[in-house]
Amino acid sequence: MRLYTRTGDEGKTSVIGGRLFKDDMRVEAYGTTDELNSFVGVAITQLDEKVFPDIQAELVKIQHELFDCGGDLAMVKETDKRSYKVTEDMITFLEERIDEYIKEAPELERFILPGGSPVAATLHVCRTITRRAERRITTLQLAGESNPIVLKYINRLSDYFFAIARVANSRLGVQDVEYERSAIVFREGKRKQDTE
Repeated sequence: MRLYTRTGDEGKTSVIGGRLFKDDMRVEAYGTTDELNSFVGVAITQLDEKVFPDIQAELVKIQHELFDCGGDLAMVKETDKRSYKVTEDMITFLEERIDEYIKEAPELERFILPGGSPVAATLHVCRTITRRAERRITTLQLAGESNPIVLKYINRLSDYFFAIARVANSRLGVQDVEYERSAIVFREGKRKQDTE
């Protein structure tokens, strides 16, 4: 197998159902999910398997699901031969895990700065790339056909990354750093920071 094909030398790439310029909104959307997947891989390498066996396994599962997201976003149109892969069950799983991790992390009243431990910092990078992916997918969805469940999945995924970043700090005995000019913004306790 030859790694290079030369088919993209003029700025186009193949998608499921045709070819597009590499700066097309569809390519931007699935390219950003690919970038996110790479950072999730970085996070996995930073997790001590004795402290984070659950999160390690979940992140590998999420990497596969991000490939599914990319495939759905690369599909110009759903057909009888090719159907979307991202389902509501994937969202339900994330919500269940978020609910459990919120219980594990300390109470939250104020905004926090991304960081603390190295692995939490990486998970916050994953969260912010997820938000960028969400913006790219929103642009695509407003302009044309794509699997609407992908947008919901990516929205929930950013909440998941926030939750596990806080759990990572907690398990490692590292305090989250509160934003020093933050008022008390989470009156119900343990709510997520970046709700949208």
